[in-house]
Amino acid sequence: MQQQLQTILQAVLSLEGLAVALAIVYLLLAARESLWCWLCAFVSSAIYVWLCWESKLYMETWLNVFYAVMAVLGWWQWRQGSGGSDSRTITTLTTMQHLLFAAIVSVLSLGNGYYLQHNTDAAWPYVDSFITWSSVVVTFLVVRKVLENWLYWILIDGIAIVVYFDRERYLTALLFAGYVVIVVFGYFKWRREYQQAT
Repeated sequence: MQQQLQTILQAVLSLEGLAVALAIVYLLLAARESLWCWLCAFVSSAIYVWLCWESKLYMETWLNVFYAVMAVLGWWQWRQGSGGSDSRTITTLTTMQHLLFAAIVSVLSLGNGYYLQHNTDAAWPYVDSFITWSSVVVTFLVVRKVLENWLYWILIDGIAIVVYFDRERYLTALLFAGYVVIVVFGYFKWRREYQQAT
């Protein structure tokens, strides 16, 4: 029991623990529309670049580079005064748009996964590619305020839990489990707003 507690304490005080803590602080500050959320997002993403590379999750590494860049853009945009609440209304995708989304992510994931499997020592090459490419595409759905983005995040985050657990990134797996819960609440909140608007 003491050994398990010591292992948990070491994990919490590790670089991964710092990245997880900053990711949580980012969410809390973003909800309050604080400019400092972007600094937390940048540092957390920068740490995850290292952690994912070390875990041989190469596409997740690039995904966190993408998130770090988005954090810089978010900081700049909010400092310029263009941040704050978005007046864009919530929309939904047609069946054809869902199929197009699935086709794009599938082609990118299969091609990228094939390359990683045959040219690197990547762990989970196809799954890593799927998580990364679907996250990038779904991020744009969030920006466009598409209702179904939340449902896609449930799938992406659920798969990420398994991958991070397998790579012994237990705190990150726990963080993604928390994301799944938050996403469920986000979906129902947006769905209520969408139904009221229509």
